[in-house]
Amino acid sequence: MSDVPSRLGAWADLPFFTADWPGIETSLAAETRTILPPEASRFAALEHTQPQATRVVILGQDPYPTPGHANGLAFSVTPETPLPRSLRNIFRELQDDLGAAPATGDLTPWADQGVLLLNTALTVPSGEAGGHANLGWSRLAEQVLARLDDCPRAFLLWGNHARKLGQTLSDHHLRVETAHPSPLSASRGFFGSRPFSRVNAWLAARGDSPISWA
Repeated sequence: MSDVPSRLGAWADLPFFTADWPGIETSLAAETRTILPPEASRFAALEHTQPQATRVVILGQDPYPTPGHANGLAFSVTPETPLPRSLRNIFRELQDDLGAAPATGDLTPWADQGVLLLNTALTVPSGEAGGHANLGWSRLAEQVLARLDDCPRAFLLWGNHARKLGQTLSDHHLRVETAHPSPLSASRGFFGSRPFSRVNAWLAARGDSPISWA
């Protein structure tokens, strides 16, 4: 087995890494298609944002299926990549909400401030969105959410997939549930939802520092 758990700090003791990861790793090794993102970036979300540092959680589905785009963080892309449509809508709402947006689509600065950007599948075959949705990754997302249920955090649950996963969360969290920022649904409740200012107001009310979203 690879050294993945050794890079994950406090996440490494999740049951997923003994019960599920060996089988997924074997399946990935047998893949004939190109797998995205590159191996070194697959667990970037957990590596960047440890449980005790997690203040906000944003759930995505799977990485971008275009080579060179995904960097292991949900909705995020490598700095040189043009903004995908969903991320463009996220930045549009951020601009409307707080008057500014990041210069690139690389959301690593969010992760470094305690925003866990977790996809529910951490890999995708090149050119085949959703191609690893049934590989077993969802058990990792379920266990991460269970670990983070211990104390109040802010959850941005965009779209039916994220809302369904968030149904198990306790009532002490801030839950911002809206349509997905995809062009197919953003106009049905994502635009105008002001998720970023709502999270920062909630953090401030708890005596915590705001997220510098821009």
